[in-house]
Amino acid sequence: MHIGFLNPQGNFDSGNSHITKHPDFGGQLIYVKQLAIAIAQMGHKVDILTRQIIDPEWSEFAETFETYPGVDNVRIIRLPAGPKKFLPKELLWHYLVTDWVPNILKFYQQHGGLPDAMTAHYGDGGICGVLIGEKTGIPFTFTAHSLGAQKMDKLEVTPENLPEIDEQFHFKYRILAERLSMNRSAVNITSTRQERFEQYSHQVYRDAVDVDKDDRFAVIPPGADFSIFGAKAHSENEEATYLHIQERLARDIAEPRRDLPVIIASSRLEPKKNILGLVQAFAMSPTLQERANLVLLTGGFDDPLREETSDDTTEEVLTPIREVIKENDLWDKVSAFGLLDQSQESLAAAYRFMVKRRSVFALTALYEPFGLAPLEAAVAGLPVVATKNGGPSESLQQGNKEYGVLVDPEDPADIVRGLERLLCDADEWEYFAQAGQQRVLKNYTWESTAENYLTLLEQILSSSATRSRAKLLPIHPYFGNPESQTDVFLEELGKLYFGSNQKLLSTSSF
Repeated sequence: MHIGFLNPQGNFDSGNSHITKHPDFGGQLIYVKQLAIAIAQMGHKVDILTRQIIDPEWSEFAETFETYPGVDNVRIIRLPAGPKKFLPKELLWHYLVTDWVPNILKFYQQHGGLPDAMTAHYGDGGICGVLIGEKTGIPFTFTAHSLGAQKMDKLEVTPENLPEIDEQFHFKYRILAERLSMNRSAVNITSTRQERFEQYSHQVYRDAVDVDKDDRFAVIPPGADFSIFGAKAHSENEEATYLHIQERLARDIAEPRRDLPVIIASSRLEPKKNILGLVQAFAMSPTLQERANLVLLTGGFDDPLREETSDDTTEEVLTPIREVIKENDLWDKVSAFGLLDQSQESLAAAYRFMVKRRSVFALTALYEPFGLAPLEAAVAGLPVVATKNGGPSESLQQGNKEYGVLVDPEDPADIVRGLERLLCDADEWEYFAQAGQQRVLKNYTWESTAENYLTLLEQILSSSATRSRAKLLPIHPYFGNPESQTDVFLEELGKLYFGSNQKLLSTSSF
């Protein structure tokens, strides 16, 4: 089988460059890369289709073709879309229609024919799947990873602030693209049942897809890479990573405390990750401060608690954290730094280093659609404290059986409870270290993810596969010819989001 992965946002290269430096990158890139490699290792041909960037600051993304070392049957294909420079995902919509989709079709005309099926990621990949399907009949699956309606909810969008918020995030394109993607996909793939029934049931999507129709959805969780994160794995820079961590602890932590266990958090510096809540919990518990240090792995930032960054979003996260640390005199108990590089191998080595100190991994995000990071930490042998909101409630708990400690991320006292449960009881630490690791080994592997994708695609391509769907939504004129006269009016978005009974601003206001 020949499968195309549609991923215009974020960028792929053999070195996973910039993977934590920009919000368009991160977990989605790891998901797609690992899934593509696992499918290819089963004998199938995979193309990761992404956007070409010719820019000195993003030199890794200039060549049309690239492969992963030692991996057969996977090629990264970069095709132009708009200006040569890097653009954030919010500014790509126009160029996807005018450039990227036509360039994909032209590429396959010139290079041996189209894939048998596509799998589209995020709303921008989804709309490309829609447009390619319209022209070629190639079926596609849609994996949203996250949906725009939930982000609008978190931003507390109102009729009054909608124009300002949309100016930054371009929800008027994203929401319509998501609706078309879930409506016209062969199947919508979610990581959890909660994602299906809670995210896709938002009123914004209610006439695009029916969450109660099982043949419109497939729950396929992602996996952890045991060859990298396994407790017995060993990276080329294992010892160098250990030394780097020890140097940073020596820089930041008081000498008598340097061998204590660590509460370790590793995520992008974004408000929704709620690192502040974790720091507040640490600040309010003398017990935690007595028994452990707090370590924040911060991507490309080496000393962000003491040195200001040039990124506004990052500073929005760090400023209140610095204040909590200062007000509670935590400077010799908290360390924040980036690893030697941004590879998974270095992160895995860091986890194994922390296991030796009987440390704990913490993810206190306000909402986590799936939560691959805690599963990777669990594979390495770290017991996990994670948000109860989202995917961890399924991956780390089944019935009354616990595989990690779930907490309310908006209640620092509950975060304290979860952390103290593991750090104050050796038996509890041992139980959750083993239970979490075995849970992931049994249920969350990239091989099983790939097998489920392949089974689904084979069903879709077989003549006997029939899948019901709601009435097909018309493709908005903007996605046929994105000009000013075909643009999406904010009033259209307002009606979808606020409902017909909500008093809207006048059309002229938009």
